[in-house]
Amino acid sequence: MTITNASLHADTPIADRGAPFPSDLSAAIRDRFHHVDACPITGKSRIFFESGGGSLKLKAAIAANADISAIPDQEGRDNPASAYLSEIIREARAGLWDFFGATEGQVIAGETGTELLYRFVRAVCLSRPAGPVLSSALEHPATFDSARQWAERTGRQWIDVGLDAQTGVVTPDHYAAAVTPDTCLATIVHTSPLTGMRVDLPAIVSAIRAVAPDCFIVIDGIQHAPHGALDVAASGADAYVFSPYKTYSRVSAGFAWMADRLIALPHERMLGAPESLWEFGTRDMGMHAAQSAVIAYFEWLAEQVGPVATDRRARLLAAGAAMAGHERALIHCLMHGDGEHAGLADIPAVRLIGPMDSPAREGIVSFTVDGLSAPDVVAQLAEHGIRIHARKNDAYSGHLLNALGMQDCVRVSLCHYNTAEEVSALLGAMVTIVR
Repeated sequence: MTITNASLHADTPIADRGAPFPSDLSAAIRDRFHHVDACPITGKSRIFFESGGGSLKLKAAIAANADISAIPDQEGRDNPASAYLSEIIREARAGLWDFFGATEGQVIAGETGTELLYRFVRAVCLSRPAGPVLSSALEHPATFDSARQWAERTGRQWIDVGLDAQTGVVTPDHYAAAVTPDTCLATIVHTSPLTGMRVDLPAIVSAIRAVAPDCFIVIDGIQHAPHGALDVAASGADAYVFSPYKTYSRVSAGFAWMADRLIALPHERMLGAPESLWEFGTRDMGMHAAQSAVIAYFEWLAEQVGPVATDRRARLLAAGAAMAGHERALIHCLMHGDGEHAGLADIPAVRLIGPMDSPAREGIVSFTVDGLSAPDVVAQLAEHGIRIHARKNDAYSGHLLNALGMQDCVRVSLCHYNTAEEVSALLGAMVTIVR
């Protein structure tokens, strides 16, 4: 099945429906990923709608990681292998600079995205004068919990600014109502890993800065990074973090952009090292090589969807726009059907989180089914060869589910490598399950 504008819901403006990839490009994209349509453990065919828990991995990224990780040499030595590895890291950082859209500051690597976010929150709270800390229940515990813990440990007021339970977003007004001139830190999630909604990041930052211009602002971009372009310069924030395991590469890694004023804060470091150094120990060269392979893939994708720009930043923006457009088309089909099956919005037993056609929705559709728990739905979809995930009242999702007045939900998380045929299979299985 191929999505066309004619098959999309007539009530939604054309610009909001996205632009699906041609079938030949979609096939070429899928050929670049491991385990696209079969589970590597069971060997059975399956459709992968669990990208929110970790994306499919690019073959080139995994190969680059393996090749470079096998080299025994380290940086800083007087030999050709050491110089080669230093160039691997330099190239990766240059690619990350363009990926983030940075104009100042520096890019660093860490153990995970969560670890980096905790480090930034801790550094701000330990070094800044007294003042409150703002977070929203929309956030992942990486920022929501770290902000609360370090506010309490440094004797600060911690404020949950809330969220709009109907739309599944947090707005500039939420932060504006809570910020005070002495607010020292605010954390923001760019896209929620549960509601799937993207916030208006520049507007929220502007609302905070209007009242507290010296407030440090730390962004969790882990869920947003796989779905579109980043622009940290335009955001006005002080730090932005993403995790490669959700962006087509390996686990146990994180990358962050830091603004100059955050770099200058007191922080843990070896005492003989430069004061601007935030990284510890030997760099993981394989992780950096894998990230360069991801950047190269985005550049390849940009070449497939339009005129080839000479500037890498422009190519990355073009790839991000194309990915986002394809995903919007898939989500619209998931919501409104494909002409053969009813969409989730048309199944009476399904209760969506957030408006069905929200322009803020990005890569995720979460919902409940009347009379079934979320784990029950996940198990039944698995019998149809469809892999999704249930979010439950646990350490990761409990605070947000409570804010939404829910016990659990089903999360369908897709990426640009998914297809209309896979969406159709999911809809067919849902009709059977609710029947």
